[in-house]
Amino acid sequence: MARYLDSVPFSGIIRIRDLMYSIENPYRLDQGDVSFNAPDSVKSAMTRAISENRTHYLQTNGLPRLRELIAAKLRAKNGVTEAEAEHVLVTNGGIHGLYMLFQALLEPGDEVVIPDPAWPPAAGNILAARGIPVGCPLHEASAWRYDLDELESTITPRTRVLYLNSPNNPTGGLLTGADLERIAAIARERDLWVVSDEAYEDITFEGEHSSIASLPGMYQRTIPVYTFSKSYAMTGLRLGYVSIKDQTIRDRAKKVLFYTASNIASVVQYGGIGALEGPQDCISELQAELRARRDLFYCGLAEGGRGALSGAPPAGAFYAFLRIDPGWTARTAGLAEAGPQRPNPSASWRMTEYLIENGRIGSVPGIDFGVNGEGYVRFCFARERHELIGALESMKALFAS
Repeated sequence: MARYLDSVPFSGIIRIRDLMYSIENPYRLDQGDVSFNAPDSVKSAMTRAISENRTHYLQTNGLPRLRELIAAKLRAKNGVTEAEAEHVLVTNGGIHGLYMLFQALLEPGDEVVIPDPAWPPAAGNILAARGIPVGCPLHEASAWRYDLDELESTITPRTRVLYLNSPNNPTGGLLTGADLERIAAIARERDLWVVSDEAYEDITFEGEHSSIASLPGMYQRTIPVYTFSKSYAMTGLRLGYVSIKDQTIRDRAKKVLFYTASNIASVVQYGGIGALEGPQDCISELQAELRARRDLFYCGLAEGGRGALSGAPPAGAFYAFLRIDPGWTARTAGLAEAGPQRPNPSASWRMTEYLIENGRIGSVPGIDFGVNGEGYVRFCFARERHELIGALESMKALFAS
């Protein structure tokens, strides 16, 4: 029996999704999905692929042309100058890429240091590979970055991998060049792998995104993970990729890819070719509009949050990770329940349920992202402006009462 899977939790986002479907005219700020549509270059490439009957089995690693384009992008954009098409595996989104990598890298009991807070599937995929996720706090006072001495102290003889996510989901924290240099030195000294989740590479507002794989000597021990979901608004199409220089790990990951997907959907891969071959101005337009939505949300929050929710705008990604005022928590200790006749002990769950039930506003409790996330809630500001404005107006009325 696969009892180890009993310890792999579902994200609380599933529970929230169920709650939101019971609400009439909800504000879906809980979903980490952009409201933009995929560019015409993607849609036309997929339409053409269907009309040309490109609906059959493909190479397990991915279409050769797509892998060539990805390798060229890694070299030119991400600074991974050694990247080659043969290193690339095309995946069913970023989450599938992480699943493959942790299956390929970990033995039972191996530890992986992850940020706390972190996207829940990071820890879930480590547990699914029978590894042990070990959280290291990100600090709000440091713009949601590591204390690097604290990070190094988290490493034990059982540590196998450092998992990075910059820009970070849920906090929007962005690791600096100096941060990456020190983390690279730690990885080299301790002989660690680095899995670098760069899903939000194109969504930065302050500073610049850099890949740790671009640093001298790091690509041989770093596996960067990317997705088309955010940059090209292809969330539902499920297309991502990893680049693995080490042949042993790549061969292992290819086996996982084959046994979980055989190959990624042919038509979707042609859409990826369209994305990379087509105009790239959609990315700068996405970033500019997300910056405007971020600023709109935080300006409205200053008035509508009434002190119950607060926090600085993120440096990257498209989430507002907001601190819950302890005074609000104390006043509302009995407002929401986790089960029959049982008050919810989590402030972040209480706030999430309160916003849904009383304001029709979706959010995700910080505790779902790790113990260091308790006392916070996450909102997605990548929704349409009218939805953000509606949520802010509802919040204003809610916290005025």
